Amino acid sequence: MPATLRELRERNRSVRATQKITRAMELIAASRITKAQQAAQSAFPYTRELNRAVAAVAAYSDVRHPLLTETDNPRRSAILLITSDRGLAGAYSSNVIKMAERLTQTLYDEKREVLTYITGRKGISHYQYRNRPIAGSWNGFSDKPEHTQSDIIADTLIEKFLTPYEQGGVDEIQVVYTRFESMLLQEPRVRRVLPLHVVKGDQTGELMPLYIFEPDAESVLDKLLPLYVRNRIHFYLMQSAASELASKQKAMKSATDNAQSLIESLTRQANQARQAQITQEITEIVGGTAALTEKDE
Repeated sequence: MPATLRELRERNRSVRATQKITRAMELIAASRITKAQQAAQSAFPYTRELNRAVAAVAAYSDVRHPLLTETDNPRRSAILLITSDRGLAGAYSSNVIKMAERLTQTLYDEKREVLTYITGRKGISHYQYRNRPIAGSWNGFSDKPEHTQSDIIADTLIEKFLTPYEQGGVDEIQVVYTRFESMLLQEPRVRRVLPLHVVKGDQTGELMPLYIFEPDAESVLDKLLPLYVRNRIHFYLMQSAASELASKQKAMKSATDNAQSLIESLTRQANQARQAQITQEITEIVGGTAALTEKDE
């Protein structure tokens, strides 16, 4: 049954109101992406110098640190899954969740136990709905992570890694996050954070200075390596936040464009309905006039 002119106009107004909302959300996401990129850029000098310091200690010392020690036959692994707190971001959360599920299956095939840590309400609800165990979870900061949250997550993972296997510890920790490549491309990735694999030497080709460690290289590593892990976790959270906002902007732009197409379609239908109504009214007037003329005759 075709819609009436009144129904078409009401739907048109409703779609226009929705379009205003999606357009506003698109602009908000775009502004937040810029801020996220600026925050990541401002932290780059600290990250660069921290990486050089860790590489220098690894190059000039033979210390066997627990965070650098790999297990020959890993029996239990941990996965940190980074998702979003809110929806309306397209396939952002579902893509990274699928990546984590594939990684989990691979570890199961290797006869390993798997502990899952999750950030973001979307990932938490996904696992809770399917009654899957969650070793730890955090939420409320997916689009704007701070060092406070990333430090808590990193310290939890470090403590779990340093705990012996017999007491519930893990032999390996991997992070599943979304890498921000550009506004059009965000890719889910897997990165191992513990045990650390430190590349000795400076990758820029510059000559590295000769360091003297005070009090000793082991004490320096005890301070540097946790800082390094915290920095990596914060980097992954920042990348995921930028990816979430980019996905949200794309989704809202698509919704705005679809709303515009629907508005144009409803406008055409309303015009056609109005034209049909006018034609019917004219036909009724002409028919009534003809009937009166025949009656007078």
